[in-house]
Amino acid sequence: MVGFRHALGLLGLSTLGLGVAAQSNTTEWPIHDNGLTKIVEWDHYSFYVNGQRLFVFSGEFHYWRFPVPELWRDLLEKVKAAGFNAFSIYNHWGYHNPLPGVLDFESGAHDFTEIMSLAKELGLYMIVRPGPYINAEANAGGFPLWVTTGAYGGLRDNDPRYTEAWTPYMTEISKILAPHLITNGGNVILVQVENELGGQWLNTAQKTPNVPVQEYMALLEDAARENGINVPLTQNSPNMNDFSWSKDFSDAVGNVDVVGLDSYPSCWSCNLSECTGTNGQYVAYQTQNYYDYFTKQSPTQPSFMPEFQGGSYNPWGGPQGGCPGDIGADFANLFYRNLIYQRVSAVSLYMVFGGTSWGWHAAPVVATSYDYSSPVSENRQIGSKYYETKLLTQFTRVAKDLSMTDRVGVGAGYATNSAISVSELRNPETGAGFYVALQSYSPSSTLETFQLNITTSQGKLTVPQHGGQIAINGHQAKILVTDFQFGSKKLLYSTAEVLSYVVIDGKEILALWVPTGESGEFTVLGPKSAKIKSCEGCANVKFFPGKSSVTVSFTQNAGMSVIELSDGSKVVLLDRSAAYLFWAPSLTADPVYDPDSTVFVQGPYLVRSSSIQKRTLELTGDVANATSLRVFAPKSINTLKWNGEVLKITSSANGFLTAQLKGAPSVKLPALTSWKSADSLPEIRTDYNASGIAWKTADHTNTSNPTAPASNNPVLYVDDYGVHAGSHIYRATFPTTQKPPTGVFINISGGLAFGYSVWLNSHFIGSWLGLSYIDKQGIQLSFTNATLNSNGDNVLVILMDNSGHDQRSAALNPRGITNATLIGPGTYSFSGWKIAGTATTDTALLDPVRGFLNEGGLYAERVGMHLPGYPDSKWESSKTASSVLSVQGAGVRVFRTQVPLNIPSGIDVSISFRLTSPSTANQLRALLFVNGYQYGRFNPYIGNQIDYPVPPGILNYKGKNEIAITVWSQSVNGAEMNVEWNVEYAHKSSYNMNFDASYLQPGWDSKRLAYA
Repeated sequence: MVGFRHALGLLGLSTLGLGVAAQSNTTEWPIHDNGLTKIVEWDHYSFYVNGQRLFVFSGEFHYWRFPVPELWRDLLEKVKAAGFNAFSIYNHWGYHNPLPGVLDFESGAHDFTEIMSLAKELGLYMIVRPGPYINAEANAGGFPLWVTTGAYGGLRDNDPRYTEAWTPYMTEISKILAPHLITNGGNVILVQVENELGGQWLNTAQKTPNVPVQEYMALLEDAARENGINVPLTQNSPNMNDFSWSKDFSDAVGNVDVVGLDSYPSCWSCNLSECTGTNGQYVAYQTQNYYDYFTKQSPTQPSFMPEFQGGSYNPWGGPQGGCPGDIGADFANLFYRNLIYQRVSAVSLYMVFGGTSWGWHAAPVVATSYDYSSPVSENRQIGSKYYETKLLTQFTRVAKDLSMTDRVGVGAGYATNSAISVSELRNPETGAGFYVALQSYSPSSTLETFQLNITTSQGKLTVPQHGGQIAINGHQAKILVTDFQFGSKKLLYSTAEVLSYVVIDGKEILALWVPTGESGEFTVLGPKSAKIKSCEGCANVKFFPGKSSVTVSFTQNAGMSVIELSDGSKVVLLDRSAAYLFWAPSLTADPVYDPDSTVFVQGPYLVRSSSIQKRTLELTGDVANATSLRVFAPKSINTLKWNGEVLKITSSANGFLTAQLKGAPSVKLPALTSWKSADSLPEIRTDYNASGIAWKTADHTNTSNPTAPASNNPVLYVDDYGVHAGSHIYRATFPTTQKPPTGVFINISGGLAFGYSVWLNSHFIGSWLGLSYIDKQGIQLSFTNATLNSNGDNVLVILMDNSGHDQRSAALNPRGITNATLIGPGTYSFSGWKIAGTATTDTALLDPVRGFLNEGGLYAERVGMHLPGYPDSKWESSKTASSVLSVQGAGVRVFRTQVPLNIPSGIDVSISFRLTSPSTANQLRALLFVNGYQYGRFNPYIGNQIDYPVPPGILNYKGKNEIAITVWSQSVNGAEMNVEWNVEYAHKSSYNMNFDASYLQPGWDSKRLAYA
């Protein structure tokens, strides 16, 4: 459904002197809706929500990577505090549908409805992306692993078998989402159909339809509509080479309401070679051209980025701590402003919080950490990247005119320095202008100074007018405004960036910022004079009164200063450090910014919320170190409360209230000692009985997998037997003949960084240790160091570490043995094969709360040695207080200890485990379990990750914690590792981290023993 709205400005073109804007400003752009609701509409400029234009600034997180519902509020409060007006989530088909016919939206974090309730309560719009395919560096890209066998076709097409597989999940999740849509009183405004699925055309230039993919999209859309989804459906293109699903581009089958583009200009991975095939040669801080793509793909729709780079994942073999170098605060400053340079009006950062790939959620491309160098770190900490992002999100939240702009000019002609390129955006209805300035060659790291030629409602100007220069220092950009409305006033221009504004007691307070040591200049229309009210960081302040305006020029040093205008309104001047800690908490729960219902707060590490009760202003938030609290609030306020505590107001001069906040106390952890241990590889013993329910006979002679196994074996792909995640154990038997075999050739496909070890008749005969860039490997192992049985069968045991399924169509790549051939002078064959994997049944999970991907097939995992309450009283106890765990020879051993914590109330503490190993004994694979949750995969021979943050709710902050670690030595020389835990930070916080999470930590059950 469409209407039309003129883009002809309220101010005449001759008045504005826009010249090249004439053609743009007389265009009629249609207003679209989806025929089901007008609550969410859109046009060439932006989205309309409830009749108001919206510049969407969103960020993504994944609840299934953050499986503590009590912490979702903590994260979303940080998202809200930064100035975001929306957030996005992926759902995960495999997480919710672990077995055929089993749908779980109730157990623990599987019940994500709390997130949608929080969106409404906190005042954040929400974008939901349910799949069925999500990619997300997740195991099989979010597919249930049971669809990776090939039995459901090639996936992501109209194959009836695949349709039958996804329909129950998409039906149920649509029904769960429906009550939370904005059309039903919730805050969900958009639902994405599928993910990064191109291929609408066999030939894009000729628009030759790809019927199976087009019909697949249509089926997904029908399923959503039939089950209550009536908000706009969206889709995201994985690159600018694809032109699929846009109603502007074609009228083909499968088109969605609104299309968007995903982009990772600095590579989505810390391994830059992963991106060069798509992005071309990597150049640091090289921006891309999105404007032309949107002009072709979706000219009557908003320029929408459902995923824009929030960081990069750290692959196997990547550096410890990820790769924040090129994707830190400078990246956020330059690239996010560059989106506005290109007239993007809706963006979602991937990720705003990455979290941890706990369990086996990660595909082979990524190790345990999914920190993603995101604005909010894996340990929930905020730092320079969060704060730098906040400088822009706070601005876009208040810049109402930015949601409707034409790009009226771009290039080097605006600046007096040709090294600077400027994009001029102009609101055709109000005349407000936005000049986005950056280096003409974006990778440049030089310091460039210039004046800017601008057009205002009072004519053309070159600014600054009164001396000084605008500076772009290295990898930076600036958005400078003209005719910017704040309250009843207008900022004619400013060479300092706008941060935010409020209206308190009928008087405007405008916050501006420039980097430390730089100069700024601004003109406010209306007041005719101004004075310095408070000068903490200001210098060289000069005032230039006009007939109906006042211009102020200044140099900004460290700190916050206040300029008072003649009518009592104020301008707050901040340098970058002061602006980082400058907050604008809303007094309401409306995603649309209301300057009349907001206060300004400067100083704390985090301000979560504000409320006014009579003459008391109550603030909540977090404090790291002792700091001054400075608050711009109504004059009626005579009491300040911080986290419920009444503060002593030490000053009310200079236009703001001042008080002091105490820092957080130090927190000390008890030592990790008193380890007990037991064998976790009894399967290699000669007396082991492999007849229990843990074992599946591998006797299939055919497979639906498109990759054919070796003809001399039965099918040994684990997924064909319902064995999918973690480690798997094979037991093969073969008789001794007159000419006995001398060795075995084994080829296994297990994903990047996978590995395996092999024993014959209890004797270790070799390992593939694994490499970060190898996903399948064949090795020949000799029987020289083993003894063949003269009577009876020989037993070959292969322990395999499956690092997860690949993504997209490669999810069908098999996992398991592709070839096992006995070698020697005779003719040989195996007499039987068995496979043990995760302890489960065909119809239910033993641990639905933690979920299917939390465990693998190690003996310790099958019988539940990793779970709280496992009876370990008869285990071997450590003879020292050391936290060094060692395994003699090749094998697997499980270690357990119990440690209490007593973290004081009112303190948010981040605790991480550090796992290290000497290079002389590092041929090992270890798994860290904390109260039953797998929170670390330690492969020191391959990767570099040693720190594993574990959040509250997984850790009990008041009470006992049961820690289990399985150590798999892949070497005859044995293995050794050290275990420590550390406090990463301690903050005084309003957030209660001592909540009861016992429901998330189901304990051991003796039924597990059946899987021994």
